[in-house]
Amino acid sequence: MSVVTTDLQGTLPLIARGKVRDLYQLSDDKLLFVATDRISAFDVILNNGIPSKGKLLTGLSEFWFELLADVTKNHLVPGVNSHNLAKALPQSVSSNDELISQLIGRSMVVNKYKVLPLEVIVRGYITGSAWAEYKKSGTVHGIPQKAGLQESEAFETPIYTPSTKAEQGEHDENIHPDEAAKIVGPELAAKLEKLALKLYTTARDYALSKGIIIADTKFEFGTDENGDIVLLDEVLTPDSSRFWRKDTYALGKSQDSYDKQFVRDWLISNNLKAVDNVTIPDEIVEKTKAKYVEAYETLTGNKWVE
Repeated sequence: MSVVTTDLQGTLPLIARGKVRDLYQLSDDKLLFVATDRISAFDVILNNGIPSKGKLLTGLSEFWFELLADVTKNHLVPGVNSHNLAKALPQSVSSNDELISQLIGRSMVVNKYKVLPLEVIVRGYITGSAWAEYKKSGTVHGIPQKAGLQESEAFETPIYTPSTKAEQGEHDENIHPDEAAKIVGPELAAKLEKLALKLYTTARDYALSKGIIIADTKFEFGTDENGDIVLLDEVLTPDSSRFWRKDTYALGKSQDSYDKQFVRDWLISNNLKAVDNVTIPDEIVEKTKAKYVEAYETLTGNKWVE
């Protein structure tokens, strides 16, 4: 059974519902991030979800936050995780079995920070919108690249390619790093670039040792009261990254990925790309879930248990 929306019956103020997450206010300085099983494709949320997807994303994010803790500060409240979060919730929620069952395994209690208005993308391989732009102009986010790159080829060094952060239903816009510097200031932009590249290369090297290529990924950051950068939201999941199988990787073509490509392919083949009010068939749901489970188990080394 999928949890495609949460209903805490007014016990906590609902701040927002995103494409995947429901966000609740816990206190003046703490939030509750709930990863539902909703799935979106081509910026449209589909009617049915992927069972346990929210739990898989949360478990994977918690794994990466711990692995990367020496690289940067993150927004998780220390000592609280998705399975013991009841102790950080008000009694009106923690003592209600119906409410707490919606949250266990799929929620993070996080500190509240000032969110920066950028999607900080790092690309290690040329694919997706970067490949499309390169074929037209030889650039990626307006940055000139060497001639002769093939689809899915690794860049000589990973590149920082930010985008704007669009409202729900709108499209993020790829921008040149100089534009990002205008948005957040050159000093902060330079720090973001350096940190994002460090996070990516650390995660990339770990994932390669497990048989997964992280082709690209998106980070979100905020700043604390001292102006220091904090890693926010989810991190290095199939929803925010392109994961490829190392053992089937080949230059010059698209790759076998761990994300929601089954869903995208089914929508395209049925002329339902970017169409509202679509329900995906059970077969596509199960194939997509299996990809998320495989990514979780491969990267964490833990067996997935429902």
